[in-house]
Amino acid sequence: MTVAEAYVTHEPAPPQRDFVAGPAVIRSRDVTTRPLRVAVFTTLFPNPARPQHGVFVANRLEKLVATGQVQARVIAPVPWFPSSHPMFGDWARHARVPSISTVRGIAVEHPRYLVLPKIGMRVTPTTLARAAHGALLRAQRDLGGIDLIDAHYLYPDGVAAAKLARWLGVPFVMTARGTDVNLIPRWDGPRRAILDACNQAAGVIAVSAALRDELVALGGAAEKIRVLRNGVDLQRFTPPQDRDALRRELGAPDRLLLSVGHLIERKGHHLIIDALAQLPDMHLWIAGEGPERAALERLARERGVEARVRLLGAQPHDELKRLYAAADALVLASSREGWANVLLEAMACGTPVVATPIWGNPEVVARPAAGLLTLDRSAASIAETVSRLLAQLPDRAATRRYAEGFDWEPTTEGQLELFRAAVARIG
Repeated sequence: MTVAEAYVTHEPAPPQRDFVAGPAVIRSRDVTTRPLRVAVFTTLFPNPARPQHGVFVANRLEKLVATGQVQARVIAPVPWFPSSHPMFGDWARHARVPSISTVRGIAVEHPRYLVLPKIGMRVTPTTLARAAHGALLRAQRDLGGIDLIDAHYLYPDGVAAAKLARWLGVPFVMTARGTDVNLIPRWDGPRRAILDACNQAAGVIAVSAALRDELVALGGAAEKIRVLRNGVDLQRFTPPQDRDALRRELGAPDRLLLSVGHLIERKGHHLIIDALAQLPDMHLWIAGEGPERAALERLARERGVEARVRLLGAQPHDELKRLYAAADALVLASSREGWANVLLEAMACGTPVVATPIWGNPEVVARPAAGLLTLDRSAASIAETVSRLLAQLPDRAATRRYAEGFDWEPTTEGQLELFRAAVARIG
């Protein structure tokens, strides 16, 4: 089943009368004897128009719900836009998102929030919270109460969740995932709002130790911040039964590098294309879509490597699995990553990686079986590290075994422990 086939979309539900359960209803049953009722609040979640958007949040939630200890409703706001005409690009995609959808058996509501040019960063937490309030009340009614709000991404989502939690009188937990710690706090207003939300939160999850350390350095309370890394779905990402047959089917060249991610500067695809000029026997396939596509195609022509570069566009997980397995190595040249899921996905398929030594990457690429880190984020360093890896490739079975140490179970157990402690404190 493809990612897109995992969705069932519905027409918007008829207007519902808002229902506020309040703390008395929330505490009316002992949470130690029933599933926790959790409202997941995030702008990072898959939807029928963007099935790969925030898929890492859906992955974590899917594992949590599978325990039977959590009932979840997702509120995943999307920016309001008046037209779905393709000429408007990503904004039109937002307009095509239905009001309600079902993702992996979990109900999702997509309220619209206002994004204002120039002043959007400052006011978006408020517009986001106001837009989501009605959906949160409907989730509260449908679940028979809400025990906790689980927010993903600190700004604007986590700051908006802090407002919603105050309005409803429930605790909330938020997860730091990357640029919400290593980029957005460079602005004074968002930094202060993030720290205020951290102080209010019952707990903060960081997906890597590097993000936790940076959040503490910014002023976050260390005792509230817990590292719960992302895992990898070891059933979804597996080595192929016959890799040679798969490579023939895909038409893979003898020496193949793979790069996966949005076509934006931060992902560093341009550096890998530059490095290809120093790797005359290598080909590069890039899986992803984004605004830099034309610039990457132009760069490949300028470097004289266009015959060895293929831009594949966005790929569903089922196809990514095949691409990972066919490649000799995955290369990730990002400038910022909280926890790069593509690294573990490639390793789970038996493919070693080359990654830049930034943020959470050293925590993922920690042994020779995983692959190698570059000395710095440059084309020369990428070319040198790829050459070094290919000269002594780890056994693909060993790479898979390494990835098996990163399943979701410890993260799921950590979430349940944190959530129940947060709810118990207000009981």
